[in-house]
Amino acid sequence: MFIRKYLLPALSLAGLVAAAYTVTNSNQRLAAMPPIAEPAASPFRAQIAGAGLIEAASENIAVSTPLSGLVLEAPAVRGQRVKRGDVLLRLDDRDRRALAAVRRAEVEAARAAVARLEALPRVEDLPPARAAVRAAQTALDDARAKLALADAVTDKRAVSAEELTRRRYAVESAEANLEAFTAQLAKLEAGAWKPEVDVARAQLAAAQAMLEQVEVELERLIVRAPIDGSVLQVNVRVGEYADAGSRTPPILMGDLTRLHVRVDVDESDAWRVQRGAVGRGFVRGNPQLSTSLEFVRVDPYVVPKRSLTGDPVERVDTRVLQVIYSFPADALPVFPGQQMDVFIDAAEAGRGGAK
Repeated sequence: MFIRKYLLPALSLAGLVAAAYTVTNSNQRLAAMPPIAEPAASPFRAQIAGAGLIEAASENIAVSTPLSGLVLEAPAVRGQRVKRGDVLLRLDDRDRRALAAVRRAEVEAARAAVARLEALPRVEDLPPARAAVRAAQTALDDARAKLALADAVTDKRAVSAEELTRRRYAVESAEANLEAFTAQLAKLEAGAWKPEVDVARAQLAAAQAMLEQVEVELERLIVRAPIDGSVLQVNVRVGEYADAGSRTPPILMGDLTRLHVRVDVDESDAWRVQRGAVGRGFVRGNPQLSTSLEFVRVDPYVVPKRSLTGDPVERVDTRVLQVIYSFPADALPVFPGQQMDVFIDAAEAGRGGAK
């Protein structure tokens, strides 16, 4: 009776008090956590804010290999200053060097064939040919003399008709031999036939073109710096296979004498961008480090947003207008690929926008 009349109501009342206390404490607003770093503040009365990505003044150049192959040498070092034409990578060229040797031999053979034709006639070939013509002439004269003697006989019974016919045929045969040897001599003295020389020269040109093709391929196996600049990344090592179709470039380089910052301006603010408007860039994580930005250009094509800031209310399905600014490389302790908070002066936005 005591438990039902006094203890159970007391326990219910205690539970109700505990529940009310828990609900009251859980509804209290938690104190906001202080930010890791104070956000950057705009120095302009009217501004356009955007996330900027630092890049080389030449833009980041993804140096690829025109041909796939095994890497034999990789002299490029991250951070190294290189001149235009300096070797960055050297691919395996043993098969093409062997092919180049074959092509050179073919060129020499074709060149020798042209020289042989152009050197005709050989001096040694002319005396025998001329002697053969003289011998044929002598044989003809002898055959004609014998025929004349036979014709001069008044008594036709002294020379048979068969003998007379044989001597006439001998004269015709000697004349034919003289014509043949004379033609051969004329052919030798004329030298090579022009169409034959033209064919030989065409074969030489074809052999030289094939050699040049292999030499070009050999040169393409050496990856050289396209500009004066600095090596930003080296993504391949000696002994690895460099794929010409890879999406990751073997070498990333650019001109760091001056830095650019590519600012993504939301498409809803694109109309407010003014060509030549000044800007201010702040180092992400330390707003005390900032520098003035010099307008370079506006890329006249709106692209999908790629550079994200991490803001929970940030839209990722929007498009952005990219505005390029520059600043001296020694103005801030920053590196290519780093993000900056950028503010652009929009005080003149009411007059138009970027044209």
